Amino acid sequence: MADPALIDPHAVVQDGAQIGSGTRVWQFAVVLAGATVGRDCNLNAHTLVEGGAVIGDRVTLKCGVYVWDGIILDDEVFCGPNTTFTNDKRPRSRHRPATFATTRVGTGASIGAGAVILPGITIGAGAVIGAGAVVTRDVAPGETVVGNPARPLKKV
Repeated sequence: MADPALIDPHAVVQDGAQIGSGTRVWQFAVVLAGATVGRDCNLNAHTLVEGGAVIGDRVTLKCGVYVWDGIILDDEVFCGPNTTFTNDKRPRSRHRPATFATTRVGTGASIGAGAVILPGITIGAGAVIGAGAVVTRDVAPGETVVGNPARPLKKV
């Protein structure tokens, strides 16, 4: 039998959220109804997973990461503290779009602390996003990007 998910008593996991076995959800984390979180994940304190988000297996969300509707994190993705995902290209208060842009982060990609990922971006498998980078366009598999706007790291 697989290990059950471990959910801190100070976390909120709504009915209708799917949490995989062995996943740990720490204090003050929120997982909304309709969200899918895979096996053996680690959702640190002060994270949020919205109802239309999909998180694969063995994903780590460090503190302060919010995964909104339309965000897909494949297996083994690492999101450093305060990684910021966005899902609306033209946000307005109290105006919810009919659908949200889809952002996908490929298997084994790592996103550094404080990086900002704009809506509709694809980050390829094994890519690395430097801390504080602002990702405004797709990132190829295995590529490392840094800066604002994020650009490929120059090879020495």
